[in-house]
Amino acid sequence: QVQLTESGGGSVQAGGSLNLTCTTSGFTFHITIMAWFRQVPGKAREAVSAILPSGSTRRYADSVKGRFIISRDNEKNTLYLQMNSLKPEDTGMYYCATGRKWGLDSDFYDHWGQGTQVTVSS
Repeated sequence: QVQLTESGGGSVQAGGSLNLTCTTSGFTFHITIMAWFRQVPGKAREAVSAILPSGSTRRYADSVKGRFIISRDNEKNTLYLQMNSLKPEDTGMYYCATGRKWGLDSDFYDHWGQGTQVTVSS
């Protein structure tokens, strides 16, 4: 079965950095669109970034553009999110997901990890 496991979350001061990792199994990673989403209580899940199977094209939400970098290692079946210049509004539960269409719409994604918590203090 498809399995996605996020790690690397934690607590950090505003302006700091975190690197998230999503390890995967149970599907053909190198032909699969991948993405990161985040969610806070009382708000809908929102896309952070997506990446094509080859890694050649990346897309970012306007709120994180210039601060976050999505990447993947197809030999390790692993997805990454480097988060820099973190802001309190970046706080949330971060999830990785597998996609069936290209974009930042959550309806395009069909498998989700359990999430890793990111907390940014001012």
